[in-house]
Amino acid sequence: MKIGLFTDTYYPQINGVATSVLMLKENLEKLGHRVYVFTTTDPKAKKHERNVFRVASLPFKSSRRVGMVYHPRLARRIKRLGLDLIHTHTEFSLGIFGRSMARYLNIPHIHTYHTIYEDYTHYIVKFGLLDTVAKSAARKLSETFCNSADMVVVPTDKVKDLLYSYNVNKKIVTVPTGISLDKYSKEKYSQEGIIKLRAQIGLRSNDKVILYLGRVSEEKHIHELLENLSSYLKERSNVKLVIVGDGPDRENLQGLSERLNISDRTIFTGERPWDVIGMYYQIGDVFVSASQSETQGLTYIEALASGLPVVAKKDRCLEGVVINGYNGYTYNTKEEFIEYIDNTLFDNVERKRLSNNATESTSKFSAMAFAENIEDQYRYLLDILSKYKRVS
Repeated sequence: MKIGLFTDTYYPQINGVATSVLMLKENLEKLGHRVYVFTTTDPKAKKHERNVFRVASLPFKSSRRVGMVYHPRLARRIKRLGLDLIHTHTEFSLGIFGRSMARYLNIPHIHTYHTIYEDYTHYIVKFGLLDTVAKSAARKLSETFCNSADMVVVPTDKVKDLLYSYNVNKKIVTVPTGISLDKYSKEKYSQEGIIKLRAQIGLRSNDKVILYLGRVSEEKHIHELLENLSSYLKERSNVKLVIVGDGPDRENLQGLSERLNISDRTIFTGERPWDVIGMYYQIGDVFVSASQSETQGLTYIEALASGLPVVAKKDRCLEGVVINGYNGYTYNTKEEFIEYIDNTLFDNVERKRLSNNATESTSKFSAMAFAENIEDQYRYLLDILSKYKRVS
């Protein structure tokens, strides 16, 4: 098949959607398909990328970018490619362009819904009444775009049920996003390299590390992690909280750590290149998150693949990912959070058991399994639509 992937964010940007599209492209190609990515320009991107087409864009909110909606010259080139189907990964500029091209070429359009936009309206409005209006608009945007596709893919049943509540009436299939498991394997990294990295970011040899890795933004509820851990970090002199990533809330969180008097126990590393991010998981002893805005939470799976037990706030997206008492814990209260953290950090037998189970539990999330599942949906859609065309 010849497949067009349309996305507003792509490698070398670091976020769940960019990683998902990159993994999909690489593994569909391993399955023998020809895959083209249509995305935005990025100053960090390589000059020569195989089958990647970038359109003019402007920066928007941290490392995100927004591209133009229509590109006549590129549209003519896409027509010559002879695509069999188009798979969009955004509801905005490149998604609108991809949808338009699918209609123009009369080929199937499949869409992956990656982001629960009503959890992000605080970036647009700051007042309660307007936020209610913005959330309603976000739901309507999601409903309209998903209903314009021939099929919708979601990473978890949590998102499927949400879209049904939005009145999406197209076929919705759940396909968990995969990751490159080898990238996160403990065996890939030397102990010397891990020790060196720990020293570079200010960790002592006997420090135990509570790790958060991901976007540093309001909807991730990192402030809750800091508040929950404030007393604990003061009591445990050899425990540090390391926050790897960047985003619009970083300055606020650094200020909060100072007000809580834990700035000396909290390390903000800033954003790190995607190519080396696997090493950063290796410096941790337990991975934490309080986010409630995830559609799947690839960082949870990356952490588990790295052998890190996960302690995360309970959320439906964690079903089948974090298994209580097996590879980590989900919590509801601060007391549960601290109990699980302390047991994991200081019970060596328990941590080793959780770590071994963490690695084992991620086999079903391999990037190849993900690509094969998506390939099945492509074939199903092409078959259904070809039968429809013959009948009509």
